[in-house]
Amino acid sequence: MKKFVIAGMLLFVAALSACSKKSVPAKEETTSTEIKKPVVKAIKTPTPKSIVVNEAAAKKTVDGKYYYDLEGKRYWRSKKDGKYYLYYKGMFDNKDFQ
Repeated sequence: MKKFVIAGMLLFVAALSACSKKSVPAKEETTSTEIKKPVVKAIKTPTPKSIVVNEAAAKKTVDGKYYYDLEGKRYWRSKKDGKYYLYYKGMFDNKDFQ
């Protein structure tokens, strides 16, 4: 009976020592032999002032104005020529956009 108790205690101590943080190898520090990837800058395309959009792709507001969202910018339809123009302050003072 004593042999089983001693064997169990030895097994328990061995399990605890195997899980200690001291037995885990430290992370290897990176050396200069590692290849660095070149940084690629995103190319920004200029925002066009006016675009032509199919009416099926455009959305309509409650008051009947058509608009189209492109890359986070909102374009509004002109009643004069049917093109969509980039929003600017005072746009709706113009009779073509009302």
